[in-house]
Formats: sequence, C-alpha cells, structure tokens
Amino acid sequence: MYAREISSVAPVLSCLLMISVFGTLGICSVLKVRVRLSDGLIAEEILEANSEKDTITVEYKQGDGTHNTVVFDFKRDVRIVRALILGEPERGQTQYQVLCFVSRLNHHEIIPTESMVHLRQKNPHLVRTAEERRGLEHLHMDMAVNVSHAGHLNTLIHNVCQGAHEGFYIRKSDWLDKETTEFEPLLQIADAIGLRRCPSTLDLWQPCMCSYRLHLEWIPCLLKYCHSRRDTAGRANPYKCGIRSCSQGYRFDYHVPHRLLCPWDEET
Repeated sequence: MYAREISSVAPVLSCLLMISVFGTLGICSVLKVRVRLSDGLIAEEILEANSEKDTITVEYKQGDGTHNTVVFDFKRDVRIVRALILGEPERGQTQYQVLCFVSRLNHHEIIPTESMVHLRQKNPHLVRTAEERRGLEHLHMDMAVNVSHAGHLNTLIHNVCQGAHEGFYIRKSDWLDKETTEFEPLLQIADAIGLRRCPSTLDLWQPCMCSYRLHLEWIPCLLKYCHSRRDTAGRANPYKCGIRSCSQGYRFDYHVPHRLLCPWDEET
C-alpha cells in the first residue's frame, strides 16, 4: 500500500521518453551531475530542460530518502519546489508528507531553457563543485492552497503539487494580479509575530512556524561570453562559450496547525 501511495507523487521528470522520440529536434535534454551534499554524502542531480514547455527541472534525493524537485517555469514566471519527505519509523511515522511551495521565478537563478537544452554531458563520474556559492533565499509563505481547487493555477503546478494535501503554500505578494479566492490565508502578520518556531514548541499539538530548507548544490546560473577575432571593421563579436555554475539554497517559513507536521525542523 505504501509503495502504491508514493507512486502517485512520483518524480515529475518526463524528458527521458521524449528524447528517444524527439532527440534530433532538440526539444529536451537531461544532465546527470554528481554533487556532494551538506552531510557529506554524494548525490546525483538530474537536470531536465524542455524547450517546448520552457521549463527546467532539477531533482535529487537526500541521504534520508527525501526527494526534492525544483521546477523553473519560464513561460509562467513561477518556481515550484516540491519535497517528498519519508516518515521516520523510530518516531512512529509510517507515512510520507509532500510539501509544495510556489513563488515567482527569479530569472537570474538559472540559464534560459534554450541554452540548457544545448548543454552536453562531460565527465559524468566527476563530483562537481559550484564556482559560486549564493546565499540562502528566505521566503515567508503566507497562504495555503486547496489541492482539489488548484487546477485553475495551471496544469503544471497542479500536477507537481497534487500530492501536497496538507502542505501547499504560496505568497500572497506573488499573486496580487490573480484571483485568489481558492487560497486560504494563514496567520496575519500580527498573529505570527507571537507564534513560536516549531523546534521550541513543547506541545506537539500547538500551532507553530515551521521551516523547510533545501539546497541545489550545482546549477548552471550564468552564460559565459568570449570575444572572437576582430572582423574587418575592427569589431570583436561576443559568442557563448560556456557556463558558470552556482549553488543556491532556499528556506521556506510557514504556519502549521500542530508541531507533528514539522518533525524535520530542529534547532541548530
């Protein structure tokens, strides 16, 4: 039963099949990059670029089994972060939990889809380290979304977040120009100020502020340009000659109705 439930929120990558059909057309590309996580373990990041949908998807699995997915949707200017977190049997948790955070996309985070599609795999067994370590992006998620009513956002968000029945969050400031009647506001700022963080909440049934963190250890964040030889007019024409890699972290803060829904957030 447990395996069947997890299969309903399986990874969102879909390009592997499309490569066999459309590979010569350059619609999709997949890179597999080995990286070292903060706990010292080696993981494989899978980066998929889909030029037809204008999306880039990054997936990796942590040592504890948590499966993180980040979708950069350039067509709709949104970033979708999904985490599938396995329960801890030693704490009596036999189920998994799915979190989904949707926010506006910062186009400086990662290179455009069309550039990503043309990247080619080199030295697949090398453990890569990003050239630039960017700071932690801190996002306060102040609205919850009812998954059953989320189809009006768009098909991609609905498909990625469909398993997040009790953990689908957005920021109101990102959706001011859209209809938000299907969204449920969380605590008002004044109420949230006095709310304890979950690690310092002793009563497991008390509401608290939870945090979820994830880190992309390697993504192509910038294009590098070189200058060709000068033409007859003395002008040097720039051309793309590589990429710059970055690491990027995210921290999402949000309200939970009780501490039991935030078992991973510990004091550091």
